[in-house]
Amino acid sequence: MSKKIIILGGGLVGSTIAVELSKQYTVTVVDIDQKTLDKLKRCFGIDVNRCDVTDRKKLEKILTDADLVVGAVPGHLGFELIKKVIDCGKNMVDISFFPEDPFELHERAKQKKVTVAIDCGIAPGVSNMIVGYHNASMKVDKYECMVGGLPFIREWPWEYKAVFSPSDVIEEYVRPARFVENGQQITKLALSDPELVEFKKIGTLEAWNSDGLRTLLKTTHVPNMIEKTLRYPGTIEYLKVLRESGFFSHQEIEVKGMKVKPIDVTTQLLLPLWELKHGEEDFTIMKASVYGSLNHVPVGYEYLIYDQFDAKSGIHSMARTTGYTCTAVCDLFLNTPIEKKGLLPPEEIAAHKESFVKIMNHLESHGIEVTVTRLY
Repeated sequence: MSKKIIILGGGLVGSTIAVELSKQYTVTVVDIDQKTLDKLKRCFGIDVNRCDVTDRKKLEKILTDADLVVGAVPGHLGFELIKKVIDCGKNMVDISFFPEDPFELHERAKQKKVTVAIDCGIAPGVSNMIVGYHNASMKVDKYECMVGGLPFIREWPWEYKAVFSPSDVIEEYVRPARFVENGQQITKLALSDPELVEFKKIGTLEAWNSDGLRTLLKTTHVPNMIEKTLRYPGTIEYLKVLRESGFFSHQEIEVKGMKVKPIDVTTQLLLPLWELKHGEEDFTIMKASVYGSLNHVPVGYEYLIYDQFDAKSGIHSMARTTGYTCTAVCDLFLNTPIEKKGLLPPEEIAAHKESFVKIMNHLESHGIEVTVTRLY
């Protein structure tokens, strides 16, 4: 009998995950939006269930016979949703970019004897895996990562589109950026230390500090680690203006007798402006470099991962790179014994060479370009 997967969230990434997994497994997508569910049912024959995933009793019933649960909800829902899934005693693979400390989930999951793999996208996700893979076989002294997803057509004023909730994207602009320098954790404002970077296929992009190391800060003792977000040049200036003017604030303000959060208004305004329309082409690019030594001999590796909109399937690049990383981890969960109970960060998954190779091969099998260069 086919194993059953419940996918919580049917947005652009959740739908991509659902379509891919439905080729091998029995899939049900749970979402509050009926139009999203109708499309999945009509176009792909995928089972659907309209439900508010924050409703614990309904969720428990839906998850009763699930072999695996996938979390693909916006970040502000992710942490509490994972708690509910853990309490239902189900293994889970999650891609939500939630702001809470994921390690607070570890003991809860261990007590329920379940495994929760978090941050299983391109970044965080593959970015962490690269560190975990090399750190298992060599002494890593330095890790640098730059990553971004952008539309090919630069439309004023934003020159940006996304497959994620605007609130999740805005988190990259306001969440303090943590990185490691000479063994010490440093915290700076997001959007700090800008630099221009040249890419052969794309041209010049702008990079700045962002909080993308995530679990690496606690699991990996590499003395120098940093992650930066990539956007088109000029982006930082207007983002700083909006941030400093309070448009990204969660602090309630009073407007004509009503209390509102500026971030909620901003999100609603940006939702139609940042939405990737059908057929709108985008690309994803990630450059990750690992430096260190193997048997006291200096070594360095550079990963360049590139993908673009797939015209045949109509799937956007950021949905492909995030979604197919997630489905690769799901395959591991369903076909390989997962001994560890509790929280499972992506770098720990990739510490097993076979798992890392399978995930990277899975990405390449879907046309995602992965180029690995030995620097020295």
